[in-house]
Amino acid sequence: MQFNNSQLRRQDRLLDEKKAFQLLKEGTYGILSMQDENGEGAYGIPVNYVWDHGNSIYIHCAPVGRKLRCMDACNKVSFCVVGHTEVRPDQFTTAYESVVLRCSAYRTLHEAERMSALSLLIARYCPGHKIAGMGYAEKNFLRTEIVRLDIEEISAKTNPIFTAGAHGTESR
Repeated sequence: MQFNNSQLRRQDRLLDEKKAFQLLKEGTYGILSMQDENGEGAYGIPVNYVWDHGNSIYIHCAPVGRKLRCMDACNKVSFCVVGHTEVRPDQFTTAYESVVLRCSAYRTLHEAERMSALSLLIARYCPGHKIAGMGYAEKNFLRTEIVRLDIEEISAKTNPIFTAGAHGTESR
């Protein structure tokens, strides 16, 4: 996994590596983007996720469906998490922070890795219901697919919130 902001056009809007990983850790959902199953276009979908604090992101879904067909056709995907945003109409801009990951998607994982990923997802999204959540995961295990996104490269951007300065100029 490589943190690489060198390809971003706006070098004045880089989000540093520490803040990028914080956003990845705390983001509520991400947008998984991939080539469509026919190779003729793109397909993107919002998904819940959990980062393992290493090189992988895990998502869950039904064991059949379009996103799985897309990943089977081409496992190279993009994953984007957007943090705080604020439209600033008086400045004709939007304050934002985002992280974009280039990944390879893998499914049909070993049973132990799938259960571990479900445990991470439950701990993240249902922290007060871990025991009940694990029971639910075990009951629905065969009806749940886990996809691991191995992170190859990360980039991150921000447009911090500006305040209007004298004569409408922006200041930080």
